[in-house]
Amino acid sequence: MADSPIDTETLCLDILRDIDRDRYLACLLSPKEKRGALAALYAFNAELARIRDLVHEPLPGEIRLQYWRDLLSGGAHGSTEANPIAAGLLNTVETYRLPIEPLQAMVEARLFDLYDDAMESRSMFEGYAGETASALIQLAAVILDPTQAAGCAEIAGHAGIAQSVAGQMLLMPRQRARGQIFIPLDILSATGLDRDGFLAGIDGARIAASIDAFAGLGFEHLQKARRAGRIPASLMPAFLTASLAEPVLKSARRAGIGVFSRDLRPSQWRRQWRMFKASTTRSI
Repeated sequence: MADSPIDTETLCLDILRDIDRDRYLACLLSPKEKRGALAALYAFNAELARIRDLVHEPLPGEIRLQYWRDLLSGGAHGSTEANPIAAGLLNTVETYRLPIEPLQAMVEARLFDLYDDAMESRSMFEGYAGETASALIQLAAVILDPTQAAGCAEIAGHAGIAQSVAGQMLLMPRQRARGQIFIPLDILSATGLDRDGFLAGIDGARIAASIDAFAGLGFEHLQKARRAGRIPASLMPAFLTASLAEPVLKSARRAGIGVFSRDLRPSQWRRQWRMFKASTTRSI
C-alpha cells in the first residue's frame, strides 16, 4: 500500500531533521498546509547535496543522479512507495504544478560535486548556485504563493548565491580533506594563489585574502537581494535559511585560514532565533 500524504510528509520531515536541520525548522515556520510539499522539495535537495559524502567514486554517484533524472522524466523503474522523498516530490510537482526543468537542472548541477574539477570563474560559481540554492528558494516560493513568486525571482537569485557561498564556507574543512575546492579560480588568482596552493594550506595570508574575497562575493549578492525589494509575507518561509548566510560570511572573514579547521556555524538556538526574527521582519 502506498504511503498516505501525511505519512510521506512525516517521513520527509524526519529525514530533514536528521540531515538538514535548518530547512526542517524552516518547514515548521511555514504554513501547516504547505509543510509536506516543502519538506519533500527540501529532502530532495538534501539527497542530491549529500551524494558526494555517500560514495567513494564518481560512478556510484552518477547512478544515484540517474535515478532522479529518470524519476523526473517519467522513466523511473518500479514503484516509488519505498522512497518517501521520490513519492513526496512527485506529489508536490503534480499538486503545485512545479516546472520540471529547474528540478532537472538541480540534478545536473550536482554532477560537479562528484569530481574535483576546479570552479573556473565567478560566473561559473554563480551559475552553479543559481541552479541549486537559488532554484530551491524559487521553487519553494511557487509552493507557498505562485501569484507572488514570479515577482521575487531576482531576490531568490541573489539570496541563493549568498547562501551558497556561506554553505561552501561551512563545508571547507571536509572539501579540502578530499581535495575539492569551490572558490573560483579567478578569485584565487587575484590573491596570488592557484588551486594547489590553496589546498596546501601554507600561505595563510593569501588564503585569508581569498576567503575574504569569496565572502565578499556572498555579501555582494546578499546586498543585491536586499535592494531588489521587500519579500512578501507569504513567501518569507522560502527565504528563512538564506537569512543564516550573513553570520557565516562574517565568521569566515574573521577566521581566515581558520575556515579549514573551525566550525563557523552559529549555535542551534542562534540559528533558530535568526530565522524566527527573519520571519517577522521579512528581511534576510
